[in-house]
Amino acid sequence: VVSILVLAAVTVAATLYSPILIGKGVDCMIEKGLVSFPDLKLVLLQLAVVTAISAISQWVMSLLTNKMTYKIVDDIRRRVFAHMEILPLRYMDAHQPGDAISRISTDVDQFSDGLLMGFTQLFSGVMTILGTLGFMISIDGRITLIVVLITPLSFFVANFIAKRTFTMFRLQSETRAEMTSLVEEMVGNQKVVKAFAYEKEAEEQFDDINQRLQSCSLKATFFSSITNPSTRFVNGLVYTGVGIFGAFSAIQGRITVGQLSSFLNYANQYTKPFNEISGVVTELQNALACAGRIFHFLDEEPV
Repeated sequence: VVSILVLAAVTVAATLYSPILIGKGVDCMIEKGLVSFPDLKLVLLQLAVVTAISAISQWVMSLLTNKMTYKIVDDIRRRVFAHMEILPLRYMDAHQPGDAISRISTDVDQFSDGLLMGFTQLFSGVMTILGTLGFMISIDGRITLIVVLITPLSFFVANFIAKRTFTMFRLQSETRAEMTSLVEEMVGNQKVVKAFAYEKEAEEQFDDINQRLQSCSLKATFFSSITNPSTRFVNGLVYTGVGIFGAFSAIQGRITVGQLSSFLNYANQYTKPFNEISGVVTELQNALACAGRIFHFLDEEPV
């Protein structure tokens, strides 16, 4: 975990330093016939080194994150299966067998997806936001103020959607478990189904569960899918504000064209984590709903 956090910090620092170098490169060739090739060559070399450092650290970080996540998933599955074997028979009589199967397989998978995405993108996103703010303030505090004033709209949008998706993802997980239980029961007791001519009732029961699963899944997917477009719209407002105000600042000589170029890059980098974090929040809602079912199962008293 410590290694992942250190690599995430290196990745973010290298990524955030790139716009500074791009701005210097622009200033090296801003006037016709006055291109400083030695300075430009040095800037390009530094940019190549920074990009390589960012790429390598991000690659190693992804490897470590995958290793950590799937070791956690492996541990959870072992614990859930071991706990299932010591639970009293009355628990199994009171719950459908497919419910336990769904918790061990589907819910753990959903939990691992949320953990994998959340751990990497959430931490990196927060570091990127803070680092970008620092770099933007060092260039021009007034333009930075525009970015800071508009950006909170992304939080309001993401929070509004997240509150509605958690309940729907939890209902989706519970309905999926209900379907797994029915299918497992019908397949495992096919002879009994045939003997008592239960096919028609089983089909009607399955259709009812399937219809409810379709309904709650569509609602959960709809609300989660509008998060990214909504935050991107806010990001567009931020970029437009920076572009207009920054252009006037460059005309008045408060900042150079290269610094304006750096600022526009930072405006993109600053708003990008909000998209990622909003997507992470949606995934975490699903992961937390599944995790709740897993840990509720582990909390069942064995005696």
